[in-house]
Amino acid sequence: MTRTLVILGALLWLAMPARADIERTLGTELTEQFLAGETEVIWARMTTEMQDAMGGAENLAGFRQQLLSQAGAPGPVVSEEWSEAQGFDVFQRVQKFEKSPRPLIIQWAFDADEQVAGFFIQPVQGEPSTAFDDYQTKTELHLPFEGEWFVYWGGRERSQNYHVDYSNQRFAYDILVMRDGKSFTGDPKSLQSYYCFGREILAPAAGTVVVALDGLPDQVPGEMDPQHPPGNHVIIDHGNEEYSLLAHLQQGTVEVAVGDEVETGTLLGRCGNSGNTSEPHVHYHLQNADTFGKGHGLPAPFTAFMADGEFVESGEPLKGQFITPEEAGSE
Repeated sequence: MTRTLVILGALLWLAMPARADIERTLGTELTEQFLAGETEVIWARMTTEMQDAMGGAENLAGFRQQLLSQAGAPGPVVSEEWSEAQGFDVFQRVQKFEKSPRPLIIQWAFDADEQVAGFFIQPVQGEPSTAFDDYQTKTELHLPFEGEWFVYWGGRERSQNYHVDYSNQRFAYDILVMRDGKSFTGDPKSLQSYYCFGREILAPAAGTVVVALDGLPDQVPGEMDPQHPPGNHVIIDHGNEEYSLLAHLQQGTVEVAVGDEVETGTLLGRCGNSGNTSEPHVHYHLQNADTFGKGHGLPAPFTAFMADGEFVESGEPLKGQFITPEEAGSE
């Protein structure tokens, strides 16, 4: 069976975890309703953006018919689980089907109002890979900040990093500041409550600025701007077709302009919440194109940093690690 993908609606690009606590039964109920043909019930639970993207309730019903025609009757359920990704609560079922050689993943994404904001079905696949998995990065990269930060998404496996399924962001990181298991204190709707908001974001290596976008507003935490995924951002050309992208910068803080030459550690701007992000953080990835969304992501190992108190001469930070530039960690 070829890969079947349904419109993801608001489930788009760079975002952080949702805070909604959705009951486990909701995803199970919607899955059973979909398979039973109760697509009008599901349509009524979809966000406006999701409905617009799908183009009509009849398309949802048509997709179900196409799925069952190709995959056959539903079989045993292999697993069900909840997770948080891209600013939404996500339910995922793995289920066998009569005609499908591999089990199918049925996934729903819910917003804070328990509305369906994303939905897709596809066969279970192995860990993703690209032609650049063994690429040897030429630029010597350094962490683009000072002090201790927390890797929320990072690594080469889906369980570590949702970016891995997107070839242009294959090796991306989402990084913020955590204290006592939380990224904020006080009012979660206030940007100033977030520990990383306003922190300096630095050039990870020398190069020439080829994109410097400012002026987009910082979103209220929990709200997102899918029309401008990276928000305010800077792209640096390091040569050798290697470009750094640093996204979600705070409005009005970008300190560089197109054509500027920067050195490692040059102040680029401050950590913000602009673009398609649900809370303040910095998104970083290396790519082989000078425009967001173009080209392919490249491995981005950093040089001389501390990860959970251990010195790393060169490596890729992983989800769950606290990381610090070596200079700060050695004081």
